[in-house]
Amino acid sequence: MPNLSPVDALVEAKAVKAFALSDRVWEMPEVNFEEARSSAAHAELLRAEGFAVETGVAGMPTALIAEAGRGGPVIAIMGEYDALPGLSQVAGIAEQKPLAEGGHGHGCGHNMLGAGSLLAAIAVKDYLAQRGVAARVRYYGCPAEEGGSAKGFMVRAGLFDDVDAALCWHPAAFTGVNRPFSLACAELQFSFSGRASHASSAPHLGRSALDAVELMHVGINYLREHMPSTARVHYAITDAGGSAPNVVQAFAQSRVLVRAHSLSEMWDLVSRVGNIAEGAGLMTGTTVERKQISGDANLVASPGLEGALHAVLERLGGPDFDATDDAYAAAIQKTFSTADIAASYGRFGLRPIKGEALSRIIYPLGAGSDHAVGSTDVGSVSWVVPTVQCRVACYAIGTPGHSWQLVAQGQAPAAHKGLQLAAKAMANLVVELIEDPALLARAKADHAAFRAENPFENPLGPDVVPALP
Repeated sequence: MPNLSPVDALVEAKAVKAFALSDRVWEMPEVNFEEARSSAAHAELLRAEGFAVETGVAGMPTALIAEAGRGGPVIAIMGEYDALPGLSQVAGIAEQKPLAEGGHGHGCGHNMLGAGSLLAAIAVKDYLAQRGVAARVRYYGCPAEEGGSAKGFMVRAGLFDDVDAALCWHPAAFTGVNRPFSLACAELQFSFSGRASHASSAPHLGRSALDAVELMHVGINYLREHMPSTARVHYAITDAGGSAPNVVQAFAQSRVLVRAHSLSEMWDLVSRVGNIAEGAGLMTGTTVERKQISGDANLVASPGLEGALHAVLERLGGPDFDATDDAYAAAIQKTFSTADIAASYGRFGLRPIKGEALSRIIYPLGAGSDHAVGSTDVGSVSWVVPTVQCRVACYAIGTPGHSWQLVAQGQAPAAHKGLQLAAKAMANLVVELIEDPALLARAKADHAAFRAENPFENPLGPDVVPALP
């Protein structure tokens, strides 16, 4: 174990509270914009630790901001606490067994993410108070990362306008600072309206909205051949117009998620998908209404912050897993194929190690590829303030994101060890940014230079509102 820095010791002093918060949020999984209890649990601990807390920010009842300190630079640490639908799972076992049929589950580890970020914020607050340093640490409690774009709404509301740098992390199978690459995205809802009729005696009088949805999807599938290789388009029928086959469906609805390498590329694809929807309406004699649900920008790099965070992780070393942690992770791995495990290594350019269940290494700075990536609302933040994030090993190598296996590992000791390491990494970097003004100034100058050549238009226009329940 490396020698503890003052901020490392402060993290360890409050770690048990963060473990309890993570486990508590795991036990009450709440999906997009429904995180009332999870948000309240974060606010409760923040107030107990001396933060000034504001809830319901940016028009989202489950979003919050908590601040401590005075004067100086403002450093943001972002946390999340939303779960995913349909992933209910008993903790601590290696077989699929829902706690509640059809229930929710923390299949992306956001119970750990929020608690780890909050722990880092508490440690920084304690450090500033002990040292009498003029600076502020601000915790952002962000709901609805899974398709709700909460951070984008916070950006649009100006809640990052006075922030000097922003940090976050994500639970993973490996630890390090990977290449800052994500896909810009926009989620759209297409609602088709037609005319109902008897499907047998008077089909000629009907205009099928379901036909329009299906034709739109066919058109999207033909589009795939003619879009950039990094772009993605996914869809789901959210309303098929009923279950009676002898009725021509008068209404049907589909949600389409468009992803691309950059915002400009994304908006071009959005336009093309919109044209396909209009064409489907013309072919079926129906009308279509388009509504944007959410949208995220692609990630913007901050090389100076990334190098500094990598150096912190190198000093700290990987998580201190033990034989018991390895044994449970190995049991989880038995539910994967060898291809699953190899792909997990491959995403970071690492060579598979036979028999390795949990990773203790720090992978090379900038590892990762432009493929097999998703989208994140952290991207929108990175356009308006220098932003850095790391991944920290919390679960078995090969664990798929958004899976029952990840949910099962969400309360394991390995999860606690990972979130504590993440908190130490972020807290140490915040202290470095405060105590080394030149590092922060370089990061801000690099960001300003990028923005001078790359104007930002938030993918959430003024007419897009949070998809509150």
